[in-house]
Amino acid sequence: MLQLIKKIHRKNNLRLALRVLPWVLVPHIGQAQTPNEYPSKPIKFIVPYLPGGLGDSFARAVGQGLSERLAQPVIIENMPGASQAIGAEATAKANADGYTIFMGTQSGLIFNTIYRKTLPYDVIKDFAPISLLFTSPLFLVAHPTVEANSLKELISAAKSHPNQFTIATIGEGTSTSLAVMMLETKAKIKLTQVPYKGSATAITDVISGNVNLMFEGGASSLPFVKQGKLKALATTAEKRNEGAAPGVATSSETVPGFTLETWFGMVAPTGVPAPIVDKLNQQVKLILQTTKIKELAATYAADIMYSTPEQFGRRIAGDLKEFSTVMKDSGVKPQ
Repeated sequence: MLQLIKKIHRKNNLRLALRVLPWVLVPHIGQAQTPNEYPSKPIKFIVPYLPGGLGDSFARAVGQGLSERLAQPVIIENMPGASQAIGAEATAKANADGYTIFMGTQSGLIFNTIYRKTLPYDVIKDFAPISLLFTSPLFLVAHPTVEANSLKELISAAKSHPNQFTIATIGEGTSTSLAVMMLETKAKIKLTQVPYKGSATAITDVISGNVNLMFEGGASSLPFVKQGKLKALATTAEKRNEGAAPGVATSSETVPGFTLETWFGMVAPTGVPAPIVDKLNQQVKLILQTTKIKELAATYAADIMYSTPEQFGRRIAGDLKEFSTVMKDSGVKPQ
């Protein structure tokens, strides 16, 4: 009799579970979204910079374009700090549903990985590449009193007087520090690095003559060149930019192989469905072709650089290998 009662009890529980199960599943099924329905709510665009400047301005322009084309707000969330690692970590840990995207940069994703022993994210495993957005070269600028008017003349003087020239950098793991290492290694010279916490104070000291040289982006350095407060010795771009910097030679014209164009791109947490990644990629492609974006890029001496997700992924993997070698050759060890 006891066994019969238990059997009936189990059957009743099973019937109850079968009646309740559809009600439990329906809300979750309803939340599943096809790529055609995406997006159905605001998208968060994490930017690892303070408001203002090249990266933030470009992100806001692209975000506005996405908002107009996708008919959903794209909310810029500035997360500066820790050499962009704070924003990158927040993205890596976000839901992989396409509602969190990140302006991933060469500095935040590649240089951080190379320079740091531990990071709260893995650049290969934790991010889904969407597209490159643009590249920005550095300009080697000098105080007008520096007795060199070209990179060739600077190298000649530096070889005659090792460590005589001071050069500002904004910390290890940044493009400015890497550019100095590449120049020293490839040109076989030695400069005295002067570290700063930010580019604003660094370039101020170069303008005042407290420091001789600096590698800096065109947005913040070229206006001072035009005013005569600095002189540009070279650009690390692959080709000259006669519009933004007429007459300024590329670094590779003097030092073969010395090219460094810092890239900025859009990534999402890994696991975002491929159709959603492709949808975002195609929208970005169209936005980068607009007059507004082209004019913004020209203002900052940047080059628009669209890519497929696959091309961006190969760029990330290739840069990790290339710049790891640069760091090893320079004798720098991860911190």
